[in-house]
Order: sequence, then C-alpha cells, then structure tokens
Amino acid sequence: MRSHYCGEVNASHIDQTVTLCGWVHRRRDHGGVIFIDLRDREGLAQVVIDPDTHDAFALAERVRNEYVLKATGRVRRRPEGTENPALPSGEIEVLCSELEILNHAETPPFVIEDDSDVNEDVRLRYRYVDLRRPMMQQRLRLRTAVTRALRRFLDDEGFYDIETPFLTKATPEGARDFLVPSRLQAGAFYALPQSPQLFKQLLMVSGFDRYYQIVRCFRDEDLRADRQPEFTQLDVETSFMDEDGIMTLMERMVRELFREVLEEALPEPFPRMSYAEAVRRFGTDRPDLRIPLELIDIGDLLAGVEFKVFAGPANDPEGRVAALRLPAGGELTRKEIDDYTKFVGIYGAKGLAYIKVNDLAQGREGLQSPILKFLPDAVVSEIMARTGAQNGDLVFFGADKARVVNESLGALRVRLGEDRGLVERGWRPVWVVDFPMFEWDPQQKRWDALHHPFTAPQVDDPEALLAEPGAALSRAYDMVINGTEVGGGSVRIHRSETQAAVFSLLGLGEEEAREKFGFLLDALKYGAPPHGGIAFGLDRMVMLMTGASSIRDVIAFPKTQSASCPLTQAPAAVSALQLDELNLRVRHPA
Repeated sequence: MRSHYCGEVNASHIDQTVTLCGWVHRRRDHGGVIFIDLRDREGLAQVVIDPDTHDAFALAERVRNEYVLKATGRVRRRPEGTENPALPSGEIEVLCSELEILNHAETPPFVIEDDSDVNEDVRLRYRYVDLRRPMMQQRLRLRTAVTRALRRFLDDEGFYDIETPFLTKATPEGARDFLVPSRLQAGAFYALPQSPQLFKQLLMVSGFDRYYQIVRCFRDEDLRADRQPEFTQLDVETSFMDEDGIMTLMERMVRELFREVLEEALPEPFPRMSYAEAVRRFGTDRPDLRIPLELIDIGDLLAGVEFKVFAGPANDPEGRVAALRLPAGGELTRKEIDDYTKFVGIYGAKGLAYIKVNDLAQGREGLQSPILKFLPDAVVSEIMARTGAQNGDLVFFGADKARVVNESLGALRVRLGEDRGLVERGWRPVWVVDFPMFEWDPQQKRWDALHHPFTAPQVDDPEALLAEPGAALSRAYDMVINGTEVGGGSVRIHRSETQAAVFSLLGLGEEEAREKFGFLLDALKYGAPPHGGIAFGLDRMVMLMTGASSIRDVIAFPKTQSASCPLTQAPAAVSALQLDELNLRVRHPA
C-alpha cells in the first residue's frame, strides 16, 4: 500500500514518485494550496495539494487531524527559506497527485504533541492515541533496539533462549503471588511466576549451561513509579562460572548495549563497592554516584554528650548518627529547610537538625543552629573538621535507628543533588557486592533472605551458617546505574544440605520445605553444577536509557498505581457461570 515511510523520505528521493500512508498531524490551507503534515511511526512528511489536482484537492478540503490517508505524489525540494532542519524530511515535500481517505477520525481527546499537558489517567484511557505521540513512539522503538541488542549478544555468547511456564506453583519470593484457580482440579490454584528462578536453576541441573529469556513476571505488590504488577525482565543463568565471571560477562553486555543503542561509552571496568560501604557513604545499596554528597559517621563524637537526641542513637548498637554537608547550603531559607524536614519525615525521621557555617574562623560564634547550645566546643569543632565544612556550607544531621537515618538522609542526598544542580552528567555504573545473607525481622522475630532463599553464602558451611546467620555474607551482586538498580543476581546454592539449612533459618520446617520446594531439593541431589545468574529489569533499563520518569512511559499498555487498566477497565467482575465452573464464590467485604 505504501512505498516509503513518511519520516524516511529525504532529498535522495527528489523526482521520485512515492506513496505514503499515515495520520494527519496538521492541515494548513494557504491561499488555495493545502499543506498536510502526514505522520507515521518514522516521522513526518509534508504533502502539498494544489487546486490543479481537482479530486485530491476536494478530498483534502474535508480532511481533519488524525484522519488516515494514503497520498501518492512526486518528491520535490522545498522552496528556499521554507526548509525545516529539525526533520529528516525537512528539505523536501511531496506534490500530491492522488489522495485517498482510508478512514475518518473523531476529534482526539488530546493533541498529539509531546509537550501537551495531559493527565496520565486520560493518556492511559486513550492509550492507543497517546502512543501516537512522537516521544512514545521513540521510546518503544528504543525498547525494541534494546531487546534486539541483548538477544544478539547472548546468542553470540552461546546462550539458549528457553521458555519457562507461566502457570506454576506458588512459592514465597518476597511479594504476593497472582493466583489462577484450576477448573479441572477444584480448590487448587496455579500461581503466575514472580520470576523463572526455580525453573532456570532446574535447567542448569539439566545441562543447558547457558540460558536466557526475555520474560513476563508478575507480582501482586504495592506500586511505585518503577513497579508494575506485570513486568518484563531479561533472565540469565549459567553454570560453571563464578561471580567474577558472571559480572564481567554481564558488564560487557551492558557496555555493548549502551554503545550500540545510545552511542554512549560506559566506564571499563565498572567499579565495585560492598553493601556496607554503599550504605555507610550513601545510605542506600543503590547509590547515585553522580551526586558528590556523602553521609559521614559522627556517632563516636556524640556518644558522651548530654544531648540525648544524639547520644541515644550514638550509644545504641542499632542506631546511627550521621552528617550530610551541603556545599553553599547556607543560602537555603528557613522555609526550604522546613520543607526538607517534612521530606525526611516521609522516611520516619523525627526531625532534621542542621548547622549553618557562616564563618569558621569565629568558632562557635560563626555558626548558626538551634542545637549548638547542646554541644561542647570540642565536639562542634571536630564535626566541622570531619565533614570538611567550609564557609557558606550547611550541615544536616540524622540521629535515629540506622535504617531510619540511612533511608532519610540517603533520600535527602538525592533530593538536594537534584534541587541544587549537583547531579553530574553522564553514566555512573557500579556493582554492589558482599550483601548480608539475611536480615532480622523484629516483628516476625525471624530471619529473612535479603535477596532470595536460593542465594549461596560466601562460605558454604551449613553448620557455620546456622550458628551465626547474622554474620554471613552472600555471593550476590547488583548492577546499579545512576541510582537505579537495573539488575540483580547471585551465585546459587547447588548443594541440598546448604539449601536445607537456609530454609531452616527462614523458619521453614523440613515438612514445609518439602511441600514447597521438594522438587528443587530433589534436583540438587542429582548432580547439580555450580551455577549463578542475574535478572535485569527491562522496563527499568529502558526507562533509564530514555530518560523517562516512570516505567509506565516505556510499556505499551501499563497498569496504574492501583494495578488497574483504564483502557480495558481490568480487573473486572466475571459471570456467575465462570465462577461456578471454577468452584469459586465471591465474598464481598463488609
């Protein structure tokens, strides 16, 4: 039907006859000559219809925005001074000889422009219109380029693309499962996979020592800008390779991806940082290294002061007192400081102490803060020295349980970096390693796996693991780029005794472990090789590469934060007949 895409016609096609198909982006009537900007997925082309082509001109007079057209004509150079250098087709126009209206269109609910200010609910309700916007088309084109590059790399490295089941068994992996009732086996349920974790490990036992899959996964959890109930990940697993080998290979894959798709060069090699260092310096295991602000421990300086707000956490084994210096932060107004105080309250902080540094040479007199009266001169002087404070700076303080301090000051660090223009340009990847195997849940009074229960400990000794679970480090690794975790993986447990010990620490008795994971425990007894892998959040990676603020902007048909689809109105009620077939009854909440 078409000979060329609109955005691909250029000066090399001058004097050729082309046929274009697309949507009317804009129609202009200039004194008897009609100009139509015709749009398709590749861009725009200007079509000119003059009164000499009577039939085409008559049709063009009826055309409105978003009509679907077919236009045939001769490519010619635009008159001098009318070129549009912003378009690949900006040097030419198509003098139309034949025009056909393929379909009419009602006035769309919003203008098909990138800068149109449209509520997201409206965009998702009319997603098929929203996806016509050039920015959305560009993002989905880049997503295609990303998956193409990843497949090519892994294919060339000898990985097999193998599918794993969607209808499987419910297994605890840190979030709620989506359950699917079985019609043939009343009262029984499948679960949609949170990841292909167990199946890819079974593939390693099967001898397929290099596996990958671009796969849909499902998690019934509370949503944020970088979360969806259904999402896509690149899943990779390999045998006979340790963590250094896996990280080196995946790092090369991501470096080639950025070079091919974005023409950007990433550092070689990626730096590596322990979990403990990342949390100590940045308050998070997903540090954005573009922001030159760091948390500084000062608890040892405050353990002996009478000011209990600081002394309490400083003497608490689970507490932390940390400082965050903001260069030139003395410019902040009282209202701005109050706003930041409210911001850290989101993360559980009870307040946000600070010291403004006016003139260090004047000692205490050159500082400004409500907390100065509670602190001895020697302590204040040492804090200024340790934080490297200079005249005009502002030093924030966090004092609470370590988790609260880390989360609140870590988030404040990022917020300050963005607000104060401190975020450096470019890409700053880092591997975060040496994660704890477990974290203690004080409410449930039990250990939880920090990653997942199939991650191998650095010391494969079940007795030592059971004796000191809090001291155990895992063979896990996360790839973080510009503060976004794009991939996470680990070397897996390949010995059944170690896996049984981990299940025991997580509160799974032998009988329950057999019920939930018996097939895995059995498989590990039949010659399971050492193996490990990684999963990359494809939506998150594309979001990062396109500069989008939400993964909803790089998914064709996403859900809202309430896990609903405004386009199809899913989820929705089903008929009584369907419920009867599944032996289900709906119980409405009181």
